[in-house]
Order: sequence, then C-alpha cells, then structure tokens
Amino acid sequence: MMLVLAISCVAQKRTLSATMFREFKPSVITFSDGHKLSQPLTNVFLKNASLLYLQGDYTMEANMDNIMSVDFQDGRSFVAINKQLAYLVDSVGSNRLYCIELFDQEGYERNLKNNINITNLDLGEQISTTTVDLNNEEDYKLPVFRHYYMFYNGQFVRVHERDLGRMLSKEKRTMMKRIMALPDFSWQRESSLKQLLKAITDQN
Repeated sequence: MMLVLAISCVAQKRTLSATMFREFKPSVITFSDGHKLSQPLTNVFLKNASLLYLQGDYTMEANMDNIMSVDFQDGRSFVAINKQLAYLVDSVGSNRLYCIELFDQEGYERNLKNNINITNLDLGEQISTTTVDLNNEEDYKLPVFRHYYMFYNGQFVRVHERDLGRMLSKEKRTMMKRIMALPDFSWQRESSLKQLLKAITDQN
C-alpha cells in the first residue's frame, strides 16, 4: 500500500488533554499477522496518534510497528497509517475517508513548563494523564490538527488535490474539480470531503 505523509492542516478544535478520549476504554487490537488482543483500558495519544494502555499505575505507549487496527468497544474504529491511528469518518463502497488527530507537542510542553498549576503530567517514557487544573483554561488549550486520508482503490492517499488527483482517472478528476468549485468546499471540512468521496467512487 502507498502511504503518504500529511503536511499542512488547519486546526479544528483545541484541547487540554493529552489523549483523544477523556476516559480509557476497552478495545481490540489487530496486529499485522492477524493476531488479536483485547485490552481493557486504552486510549489514543494526541502527541503522535499512537495507542496508549494502562499497566498498573502507569500509562504506557504501545509499539506501533506491528499494529494494523484498533476497534474500541464504543464502536469507533481506527487503522494504522504511517504508524498513526486514523479513525473512520465515512465510507462509500470499498473506499473510505480517515482522519488522524495530532496536537502541537512543542506548544503543549511549553505550556507545561510555564504553568505551575499543572502537576503530575509527564510526557516522557511513562505517561501520566492527571487532570489539569488551570485558572484560565482557554489560555492553555492547544490546537488539534486533523490530517485526512482516503483509502481509495486499495491504497492510502493523503487528501490533497495533487496527491488524490494522481490516483484518479480523467473522468474522476473532472468530478473532483466540480466538487472543488462549489462555493463552500474546503479540504478541511468533513462534509466537503464526504461529498468528494461519494463523487469519485463508482457505486453499483
């Protein structure tokens, strides 16, 4: 499969949390050899979109080399793209739209150093996710960037005009340009990307 790195994105939300979910949840991890493993308490680390799991009193970061997918008990499914967990946004036929969420790590660590009210939050080898207590939380929230990919005709491709256009036939490129010409189209708006996915997918 072709895996293409995402480069630039627009922040969609802001967060104080180092994890995607407020609480750790059960999930089933599928490895590249097909082996499955159930973990009772897992989450997604917004630093690099890796899998976190609780081990005793510690929050551990999983080795992403052999992880293929993670299915949380609440129904949210992730696949590993470039060793980062991407959640499913939409699907049309066999084609799918995925999103990877990441925050500004340098800004996060800078805020930790500058704010004496944050305690027991270590982003080192052993990760603790203690609640953050701030006087002005909005001042310390960091932007979360959304990186979009499509699984299109059996390959992962970054959702970008140039990269996606290389995957499309002449007819489908014309369809893409029609969607792009719509007044409210944006490469960072999920509704636009869902519309694009539908337009370039053959449906029988």
